[in-house]
Amino acid sequence: MQTTPENAESGHEVVAARMRALMVRSPVAVGFVLNQRFELVSEQFNHLFGHGDETDLAGQATRSIHVSDGSHAGMHEKSTAAFVAGRPLDEEFEYVRRDGSRFWGRLQATPLHWDQPGGEAVWIIEDITAARQLRMQPTWTAKHDALTELANRREFERRLAEHVGSRRHEPVSVLWVDVDKFSEVTASMGSEVADHFLYGLGQMLITKVRASDLVARLDDDHFAVLLPDCDQHYAQIVAEKIRSAVAGFRLRWGLHRTRVKACVGVVQLQPTLETVDAVLGACALACTEAKAAGGDTVRVFVSAGGYEELAG
Repeated sequence: MQTTPENAESGHEVVAARMRALMVRSPVAVGFVLNQRFELVSEQFNHLFGHGDETDLAGQATRSIHVSDGSHAGMHEKSTAAFVAGRPLDEEFEYVRRDGSRFWGRLQATPLHWDQPGGEAVWIIEDITAARQLRMQPTWTAKHDALTELANRREFERRLAEHVGSRRHEPVSVLWVDVDKFSEVTASMGSEVADHFLYGLGQMLITKVRASDLVARLDDDHFAVLLPDCDQHYAQIVAEKIRSAVAGFRLRWGLHRTRVKACVGVVQLQPTLETVDAVLGACALACTEAKAAGGDTVRVFVSAGGYEELAG
């Protein structure tokens, strides 16, 4: 069909109508910012900052939601540096509502066009006050990995110890997940980008297991999954699902794009594995066997010195 001025105008009207509907109905607090002013904000964005039908943040300076000139200047400096480097801004800031009350928000901002880092940007803000307060508690920090917010090694070993040597008859399995050649991602893209990728991988792993399972970051690019009431057969299925999900997961951070793969070691708790270290050692050995086979593979520890392959 030939494009005419009438068709083009109609197309613009459709796009504009879609944008209006999205900004009204979206549950996400999203805003468009240009020259440190809000050009357009969603209804949820207005509500987040205490605005309603009679007031609107559109047209106001971005300084109006920050608690001080220093906070606003710091945000602007960080976003400028990130955009120029081809990275989004993902930071936590303290904000102020229209009534003067304050809250902590996570700001995720990206340029509308990456080749114009000083141009219009998209902001998404999430109220993280409750989550931040939880993270500040000593009990939380003692049990969680600060980077990925998953359980840390100490908490994982504590939870695993509850099952090792247990007289209960329910089967329990453990997975060891080792990302293949992740050091190359760090070397080529830098530690900051690599950290965001590890966070994304950790959040993806949570979606592949049950709510009753425990996902932990043990160290570096090594993760582990505790699977209560799970025998070796089902653990193999979960391990393959995780291996496949990692292989299909595209890591995105600003202009940075990459893919990685992972090896997974599987072990079901058994009488010969009498300690937590023995269980984790068996998992790590199975994972090492998977790496030796070329990576992107699952190996199952079946007995001392034995492995069973699950094709990747």
